[in-house]
Amino acid sequence: MTELTEFRTEGSRFPVSEIERPPAAGRTLTPFEPPTFVIEPRRSLFDLDLGSIWQRRELLYFLVWRDVKVRYKQTVIGAAWAILNPLLTALIFAVVFGKLARIPSGDLPYIVFAFAGFLPWTYFSQALTRCGASLVNNAQLITKVYFPRLMILVAGVTTPAVDFALSLLSMFGLMVWFGVSPSWNLLALPVFLLLAAVIALAVGLWLAPLNVRFRDVGHTIPFLLQAWMYCSPILYPVALVPERWRLLYSLNPMVGVIEGTRWSLVGGERPDLLTLMITLLVTLGFLFGGLVFFRRVERAFADVI
Repeated sequence: MTELTEFRTEGSRFPVSEIERPPAAGRTLTPFEPPTFVIEPRRSLFDLDLGSIWQRRELLYFLVWRDVKVRYKQTVIGAAWAILNPLLTALIFAVVFGKLARIPSGDLPYIVFAFAGFLPWTYFSQALTRCGASLVNNAQLITKVYFPRLMILVAGVTTPAVDFALSLLSMFGLMVWFGVSPSWNLLALPVFLLLAAVIALAVGLWLAPLNVRFRDVGHTIPFLLQAWMYCSPILYPVALVPERWRLLYSLNPMVGVIEGTRWSLVGGERPDLLTLMITLLVTLGFLFGGLVFFRRVERAFADVI
């Protein structure tokens, strides 16, 4: 602790710190050296600098916490919207596609079948929407301080996981109501959730930088997600897809995620191994290419955002 002395001036006493006094004989004061941070250029095209995100993981936590608080600020029922939104959507589709169109759902009630597909899709669509608009929404932060810009995209993908966890309560409630028992397959659920997050991040790595320069991209994301939803086995089983189109259909990485999530929650037929392998390969390809593209263009974000 710093030793303090006192001196008097017209009835008042003021502390004087030791560093303000002249040093004693033979004693030298160590100058204060502020921490420095060196910003270096990339060594190569594939220098992704992923370690900097782990070093600043506390910033990631605060970005996620900020987004969660802002999302449900000044709402009457708060986080309950995370439960009601997918549940009401699944209920509407259960009436339209289950009762009227009579799309088969195997041995499961159609609403349980549809909701098990909507859980990963709702998370994915929210993650991709947030990720695609994250750079533009944080323009003031990007132009004022340096930090790894990739953290904003990772925060956009992580935040909807809170809604996913809350939506699971509705899923378990439906399973209890209709007498559907979970199994040990439930242990695989985090794996498919992680895969959905990686897919959203991989696509967002392409869309977010393009949205910085061309704001039209932000308007096309909802249309892209709507078309993508009907190309995914949410409202119908994969068995309805003709056999000759199965391989092409499997190029949609969300096919493996939705089928795997449904299998882990309510059982049924195990996801096709070939489909899962194709999902993994397509995701890794998009992810690696997106990381390289993002690192190549991020230096211009502060200038054009």
